[in-house]
Amino acid sequence: MFPHYRLVGFCGLPGAAALGRLGTGTPARRAAEVEKVAHRYAAGREPLPVLELLATVANASAGPDGTYRSRTPAATIRRFHDVARDRRAMLLLNIQPGRAPVLDEVKALREWLLHPDVGIALDPEWEMDRGQVPGDTYGRTSGQELTRVARYLSGLVEAHDLPQKPLVFHQVAPSVVQEQSALRPQPGVALIKSADGIGSPSLKRGTWQRLVRDLPDGLHTGFKLFYEEDAEGSRLMTPKEVLALKPQPEYVMYE
Repeated sequence: MFPHYRLVGFCGLPGAAALGRLGTGTPARRAAEVEKVAHRYAAGREPLPVLELLATVANASAGPDGTYRSRTPAATIRRFHDVARDRRAMLLLNIQPGRAPVLDEVKALREWLLHPDVGIALDPEWEMDRGQVPGDTYGRTSGQELTRVARYLSGLVEAHDLPQKPLVFHQVAPSVVQEQSALRPQPGVALIKSADGIGSPSLKRGTWQRLVRDLPDGLHTGFKLFYEEDAEGSRLMTPKEVLALKPQPEYVMYE
């Protein structure tokens, strides 16, 4: 996948405009839009458009099973996968696990992960311990847990002769990923650490510098932008400014 491609994507869930760009308009319209944005980030690489669909969504209420999460219907995932395939894009299935075990949520998406153009994105700030409620505090993951997910994906890649799969984890603060040094790359999986966080260009550069310091070997980088929140009281960073970051992000995602 790298360094041949640069991934550029929109995230969200249909009907939920507050959760990202994919929450408005049709999947086909959003896919056409992100394809245009992706070409602005090529910079010598082949741009690969991404649709990052929320497949597991953290909730403020426990729900009938007490997991504080809901799953996106298969029909919705299928609709986005069909569009991604038509546009030669990548579908990333984003997981906000609430109190549900992360690996269980990944395994629940197995039928989609057997497709060559489907990967996983994790939002560990929404991964809650017992007694925690999504939205009240930041959740967290660990290098060991990320390795377990990567190992599962690696097994699917090997068993089904699939191309390399991206595994993205979004990180809004250092505390969200514990023991990062324990993260171990796995064959057939491209690990991508995406720097999250809202703010002005200078604030976002500061967050970037803190999060990319002392990266483990084999870990690629991503950068997240917010169309509305970043622009409140400031402005959205330009592609030129994003590509000037060191190391240069290999995945750029807009919410």
